[in-house]
Amino acid sequence: MVEAGLEAPVCEDIFEDWVRTPVTSPDLKARTDALVSRYHQNRSPRLDEEGVLRFASRSVTLSPMQASLLSLLVSQFTQVVAREALRSRLGRGQGSMSRNALDLHMMRIRHRINSLGLTIRTVWGRGYVLDVQTAETAS
Repeated sequence: MVEAGLEAPVCEDIFEDWVRTPVTSPDLKARTDALVSRYHQNRSPRLDEEGVLRFASRSVTLSPMQASLLSLLVSQFTQVVAREALRSRLGRGQGSMSRNALDLHMMRIRHRINSLGLTIRTVWGRGYVLDVQTAETAS
C-alpha cells in the first residue's frame, strides 16, 4: 500500500502489486485476485502452438518432436504419463518407436527444460512425470 502523495513504486516482479490508500475493499480484493491468478498461471507450465514452453517467467523453444512429447507431460503436470502414450507420439514422427529412441528424446528434453526449474522424473516400469525441481532434483 502506498500512501497518497508518495511516488508510485516500479514493480518488476510479476508477483508484486501496489495500491494507493485509501483503498476500497472491492479494489483490494480485485488486486489480490489478480495476484493469485498470476501466481497460479506461472506455477504451471504452458506450451504454445509454436513449441515455446513457458514456466515461472522464463521460456525455452522446443523442436516439434520435443513439443509433441512434452505436450502430454504438460497436460498431466505432476502426474505419471505412461511410456506407451509417449512412444505412440514418437511413432507418429520420422523416428523409431524403440525404447532407446524415447529415452534419448527424454534426455534431450530434460536438458532443455532444466533452465526453467522443471524436471522430468522416471517412474520405473510406468512412465515419466513432469514436475518442479526441488533442491534434491536440481543437483
